[in-house]
Amino acid sequence: IHPPCFAWLCFYVIVTLSSAGSLGQQPLVQNVTVTEGETANMTCRVDHNDQTSLQWSNPAQQTLFFGDKKALRDHRIELVRASWSELTISINEVTLADEGMYTCSLFTMPVKTAKAYLTVLGVPEKPEIDGLTKPALEGDEITLTCMTHGSKPAADLRWFRNEKEIKGAKEVNASGRTFTVTSSLQLLVDRNDDGVAYTCKVDHVALTQTPQQATEVLEVHYAPRVVITHSLTFPQEGQYMKLECVSQGNPSPDPVLWTKDGGDLPDLDRMIVEGRELTFTALNKTDNGTYRCEASNHLGTSSAEYVLYVYDPNAMGQHGTDHALIGGVVAVVVFVTLCLIIVLGRYLARHKGTYLTNEAKGADDAPDADTAIINAEGNTHAEEKKEYFI
Repeated sequence: IHPPCFAWLCFYVIVTLSSAGSLGQQPLVQNVTVTEGETANMTCRVDHNDQTSLQWSNPAQQTLFFGDKKALRDHRIELVRASWSELTISINEVTLADEGMYTCSLFTMPVKTAKAYLTVLGVPEKPEIDGLTKPALEGDEITLTCMTHGSKPAADLRWFRNEKEIKGAKEVNASGRTFTVTSSLQLLVDRNDDGVAYTCKVDHVALTQTPQQATEVLEVHYAPRVVITHSLTFPQEGQYMKLECVSQGNPSPDPVLWTKDGGDLPDLDRMIVEGRELTFTALNKTDNGTYRCEASNHLGTSSAEYVLYVYDPNAMGQHGTDHALIGGVVAVVVFVTLCLIIVLGRYLARHKGTYLTNEAKGADDAPDADTAIINAEGNTHAEEKKEYFI
């Protein structure tokens, strides 16, 4: 055999044997998902490799590693493990730009490849709440807006009023590779919103632990409302008594103003005002009257009244006996009246039947009603006479 022909024959045999041995070889990879800023490990494996080289390439088809040889100058990319059956590399401090399709190549004849997709999750930023007016006034209409940037995929925003979830209006806008998410909440402010915490929470697959959130506490100013409470139900002479002016308003309506019958309190020695309380050290009849409590702040004025009547301790016991006696008498009168009505009704019903019977007796031989009545009366007398002579 001619030497050149022998060389080509040897090469053909080698290539054929190599191709035949690689028919059962196929690189195996898996898709990878990682959060922005973390480390992504890309692994390529081959079963029963006959010492054929493995290579990793990025989405731009740039070679990262060929076997254990680094090809791309990127300090973030490092070799983890290199052998004939495995090539694993790591990408540190992953960015959104690293996302894409990565290729592992097995250099057989022909070259065999496998592709793995690297997904990078964008972490949403801490949300911010705008639109809060401090303080808000009762009756105002306000719109709270919660916004978060940098999420991928788009984050979800949830509103809470204290611990109870409420629904907001969500809007999603793309910002390059990431999304900006906004949620708005419309409120008609009343005094019940004062001191309430409104919280906006961010839910996202990249937030594996506590979700990002922002909280704002609503302060509401409103005009006062006043009621008067008292310590005694039936105040009596000589007793200690306290009236309290309970006022709710923001700002707090302090101090409050006490008056009696439209004027000043007459006896400041026995009537002591401390804050919102009016105290009577020893009640007497001169304390009877209408007491008024008035509270004000810059949003308005409110007042309440209490009519005080001081009872005589001795009369209180006598009144109780009189009420019991009167109640008993009324019950007896009602019972007797019912009995009389029943007896009278039965009596009238019986006499009505007798009249009709007598009229019927006289009607047998009478040509008209008048004659029947006369006959009935005559028969009655005849019977009475008959009974008399017998």
